[in-house]
Amino acid sequence: MRAIACTDVDGLYGVVRFREIALASGLRPILGAEVTAPETRRVQAGERATLLVKTPEGYANLCRILTRRHLDPGFSVLAALRGDTQGLVVLSPSLAVLQAALEARGPRDLHLALGSSSAPSAAEGTFERLRAAWRLGIGPVAVNDVHFVDARDFDLHRLLRAIALNTTLDRVPPEELASPQAWLKPPSEMERAYPHCPEALAATARIAEECVLDEAPWGALVFPRFADLSIDGAPADPGGDSFALLLARCEEGARRRYDAITPAVRARLDHELAIIRDKEFADYFLVVQEIVKRSPRTCGRGSAAASIVSYVLGITHVEPIRHDLYFERFLNRGRVDPPDIDVDFCWDERDDLLAWVFKTIGEERTAMIANHVTFRARAAVREVAKVYGLPDTEIARVATGLSRYWGAETALEATRRSPLFRGQEFDPRRGGMLARPPWPEILDAAARLDGFPRHLSVHCGGVVIAPDGVERHVPVERAAKGVRVIQWEKDQAEEAGLVKIDLLGNRSLSVIRDACAAVRAAGGPDVPYGAFDPLDDPRTQELMRDGDTMGVFYVESPAMRQLQQKTRRGDFEHLVIHSSIIRPAANDYIREYVRRLRGGSWTSLHPILDEVMHETYGIMCYQEDVARVAIRMAGFTDAEADGLRKVLSKKWAGKKVEDYRQRFARGAAARGIAPEIVEEVWRMILSFSGYSFCKPHSASYALVSFKACFLKAHHPAEFMAAVISNGGGYYSTFAYVSECRRMGLAVLLPDIDGSDKAYTGRDRRVRVGLMQIKGLRDEAVEAIVAERKGGGPFTSFDEFLRRVPIDRSDARLLIRAGVFDGIGFGEGGTVPGHAEGAAAPDLAIRPRLHWRLAEWEAKTEGRRSPARSLFPPDLGPLPSPRPYDETRLLRDEATTLGFLVSRHPLTLYREHLLALRRTGVTPVRAEALKEHVGKRVVTIGWLVTGKVVTTRDDEPMEFISFEDTTAIYETTFFPRAYERFCGMLTTARPYVLKGRVEEEFGAVAMTVEEAAFLDRVPLGGGARRATPAGPDPFGPRAARSGAESPPAGGRRARSPARPDRPA
Repeated sequence: MRAIACTDVDGLYGVVRFREIALASGLRPILGAEVTAPETRRVQAGERATLLVKTPEGYANLCRILTRRHLDPGFSVLAALRGDTQGLVVLSPSLAVLQAALEARGPRDLHLALGSSSAPSAAEGTFERLRAAWRLGIGPVAVNDVHFVDARDFDLHRLLRAIALNTTLDRVPPEELASPQAWLKPPSEMERAYPHCPEALAATARIAEECVLDEAPWGALVFPRFADLSIDGAPADPGGDSFALLLARCEEGARRRYDAITPAVRARLDHELAIIRDKEFADYFLVVQEIVKRSPRTCGRGSAAASIVSYVLGITHVEPIRHDLYFERFLNRGRVDPPDIDVDFCWDERDDLLAWVFKTIGEERTAMIANHVTFRARAAVREVAKVYGLPDTEIARVATGLSRYWGAETALEATRRSPLFRGQEFDPRRGGMLARPPWPEILDAAARLDGFPRHLSVHCGGVVIAPDGVERHVPVERAAKGVRVIQWEKDQAEEAGLVKIDLLGNRSLSVIRDACAAVRAAGGPDVPYGAFDPLDDPRTQELMRDGDTMGVFYVESPAMRQLQQKTRRGDFEHLVIHSSIIRPAANDYIREYVRRLRGGSWTSLHPILDEVMHETYGIMCYQEDVARVAIRMAGFTDAEADGLRKVLSKKWAGKKVEDYRQRFARGAAARGIAPEIVEEVWRMILSFSGYSFCKPHSASYALVSFKACFLKAHHPAEFMAAVISNGGGYYSTFAYVSECRRMGLAVLLPDIDGSDKAYTGRDRRVRVGLMQIKGLRDEAVEAIVAERKGGGPFTSFDEFLRRVPIDRSDARLLIRAGVFDGIGFGEGGTVPGHAEGAAAPDLAIRPRLHWRLAEWEAKTEGRRSPARSLFPPDLGPLPSPRPYDETRLLRDEATTLGFLVSRHPLTLYREHLLALRRTGVTPVRAEALKEHVGKRVVTIGWLVTGKVVTTRDDEPMEFISFEDTTAIYETTFFPRAYERFCGMLTTARPYVLKGRVEEEFGAVAMTVEEAAFLDRVPLGGGARRATPAGPDPFGPRAARSGAESPPAGGRRARSPARPDRPA
C-alpha cells in the first residue's frame, strides 16, 4: 500500500493531521471528502459523491463545495457538480450524479465507484451500472468503502450509529448500517474482491498516482491587508503602506507610554519592528489594535505581552523591558507558524465585539475556530449505556464515578480500582452490578470509544480572517449559536497558516468594571481601568502576601493562596513567578523553590541555569526558561526551542518528545556538559508537560489580579458584590457570601426596594440581588427594576401589585424569598421586617402576604369575569393566618436563594455540636489551627470545594477546603483516608474531622485521619441536659454514613443543604 485516502463525510475535519500522520507512516496522503445531500443518510447510496483533490485549485473548490453543503439549506450534490469542480476527481455509485458532472465537465476524472463491500462478481446491479457508465464514456474505479479499520470493528460501527440516531442497538434500521465488509482492506483483499473488473483496480492505482500533491495546499500565512479593510466607513489605511502606518503608531504609542524614549526602548522597538517587517506581520498588529480600541477594558495576554510593539499599541499592558519579557517566545525569525495574540474583554461585552468584527471585516472573510469534542469517560459510558437501554438513574451513578479515574486502563479496571465504588451496590469486587451483564460489555465498549470524535463546538474566542474568503482555505459550518465556524481546531488551523486572533471573555474585567462603577456611583473616586497602577499599594500587597485573595482573579485557588502564605511575598514580581510555577508536574520543584526563597542553600547545577533563571532561584518556572536553556545548553535554534515547547504542551506528542530528548542530550554533550546534569535538567524540562505558562501571560494576568485585589482591599463591598454578580469564580456563591462575612461585611437579604438585578455593595454592606432567586423569570426582574427606576420605591405590597404586572408564581417566589418583609400591605399598615437594621422578620408577615396575593387575584379576576372567580368581588378582609415558625423561614430562604444568607449553616447544628462536646470532644476553631501545629485535633467544617489528584503510584487522594464560622481551612485526604471516606465527601454538609495539623513554611493545613457527619452525632436527650459521654462520633456508624448519602462520585453540591431545624 503506497497511498491512502481520507474522505470524511461532508468535511475535512482532520485533513491536516491526516496528511502529517500518513507521511510519517511512509504513505502518500490523498485528500478528499464524501459529499452528500442534506437528506441523504450516511450509509445509503443515493445523491452522494467522493471528491478527491488533484491540484491546489481542486482543494479550494472542495472547501467551497463543502461550505455550501453546510450553509445552503437547498444544497444539491447534482447542482454542486455542475459548478466549478476543476482539480477534483469525482467518484460516485450514482449514475445520476455522474451524469450531472458529465454535463458540466466531460468524462475526464469521472468514475463509477464500485464498493468492495458490495461487489461480488455475480451482482446483477453492478453489471447493469457498468454498462450504463461505459455508454457515457465513464470508467469504473474500485473503492474501499471504509467505515471502520478492522473487520472486528463492525460492532463498534453499529454502536456509533445507534448513538448518532439516539436509539437502542436493537432498533438501528439495517439501511443505517454499512456492510460488515466495510473495513480497511489490504491490496490483496481488494484484488480478490474485483476478479470481474480488473480495469477498476487499474483505475484505482492510476488515480492514486494522480492525486498525490507534492506540497500541501495550505501553509502560506493567510491574513488580509490592513489597507483593504474599511473601519467605521473609512479606509483603514489610505496610504496603503501597512508597515509605515505601524511604525507611525508605535512612535505615537511610545510617547504616550513612556515619559522619554530611552535607548533601551528605542533598541527594543527597532529589534521587534525589524522582525515584524521581515515576517510581514504589520497588518496583523494593526487589525488587532483596531479591535482592542473598541473596548476601554482589555487584557492582552499570552506570549504577545512580551512585545513592546504590542505594549505601545495598547494591545497589552505590562511593560516588557522592566519585567524582562522574552520577545522571541512570541516571534522570532525562525518561526514559521503565525503569531498568536490573545486579548481578553469583559465577558458580557465579547459577543458585541465579535459582531463588530464580523460586520466590519465581512462575514465571508471571518469565522470562529472549532473545538473537536471527543468521547471521554463520562460521556462514553453514558452514551453506550443508553443504547443498551439502561435507565438514566443507573447510568448516572456509574458514569459520574468513572469521570475522575479513567486513565489508560479500561473502564472496568477503573471501577475495580477506584475507592469510590468500594462497598457500593455496584462494586464489581463483590459481585455487584458492574460485574453483571451488560455492564462489563458496556464499559469495555466505552473504553474503545475513548478519544473518538463526537461533535464540533465553537472555540472560546479564536477568530480567523482570510482576505479571499475563509471557505477557500477550509470548509465552514454554522454553529448552533449562529456564528460561522471552520471545521478545524486551533492546532490544525495554525499549521495550515490561518492566522488566529483570540478574542476571549474574562469575567474579572467585568468585576473590575462593575466595582469601579459602584464606587463612582456612591460618590467615591473615579478609577479608570487603564489609569490606576496598584502594584506598589501596601494594603494590596498585604492581601497578596497573606493569601487573602478569595475572589481575586487568577490567584484565588487554595494552592495559590497557600503558596502565597508559604513565600510571604506580595509584590508583583513574585506573584508572576508563583502563578506560573503551579502546574501539574511541578510539585517537587515548587517545594524546592519555596525552600530556596526562604533562605535555604542549594548547589548550582550549571552556570547557564544560574544566568537564565536567576530571578527564580535556579528553578525552571516559565516556558521561556525551557527555550533559553535549550538554546544556551544544547545549541537549539529559536525555532527548535519553540518546537520543543509545543511538543511538551500536546498530549499526542509521543515519539517526538524522545526525539527532542536525544537532540538535547547530543547538543549538551557536544558542549561538554556532564550526562548527570543533562539528565536532571531534562527532568526539569519534562515538568512542563501538559500545560505550563509563559512569563508575559502570567504577568498580564497578575496585573489584572493586582487591580482586582486593590478593589478588594479598598472597596470590599463593591468588589465582592461584583464578584458574585458576574459568576464564574473558583468558588460557589455560598463560599463568597461566607467570605463577605469573614471580611466583616453585612450581607443583606433581597429587598423589593433595595435590590437590583445583580448583587450590590456599598458602605460595607452587600445586598443580595434578585438574580439569586431561583426560578424567578428574567422578565419579572426587569419589570421590577424598570418600574422602580421610573416610578420610585414601592411603599406597600398592594402598590407593587398595581404597578408591576407579574405572574402569580413569580410573586409567590418573591414573598418566600422575603423581598416584601420591609414594606406594608396596603393603605394603612406597615410591618417590620428586613429593613436595614431589623434583627429578624416578623414571623406573621409572609403568610399574610400570601393571603393578600390570593385576595388580590380573586378581586382582579372577579372584575374581569365574576362567574369564573372563586371569591366574590366584594370579598372582605381575610382572617389572620397562622404565623410561620423560624424553621419555615429558613427553609424558604435556602430553597429560594440556594443557600442561607441570614446565617452560616453551621449555626443550625448547635445542638449537635453541644452533643459532640458532651462526648469529650472539643473542636478547634479554624482561625486557631495555627496554634495547634503538630497536634491531633478535631474540627467542624462545611465543605467548600475540593480537588482530586493522583499520587506517583496512581492512587487517588483529595485536597478539600472546609470552613467554619471563623475561617476557611485546607485539608488533605491522603490515599488511605480518601479510600475510607471518599463516598461521603460529595455533599455540602457539616463535617466532623479528626487529624493532624501540619505546617509548611508558615502555611497550615490539616491531614485528615477520620471524618464523620456532625448531623449524625446523637443528640442524647437534648443539648441542655448534662449526660454522660455519648457514643464516639467517629465510630462505625458515623463512618459508614457516607455510603448512605449521595451515590459514588456524585456531583458535590456547592451550596448548603436545606436546614432541618434552627439553632
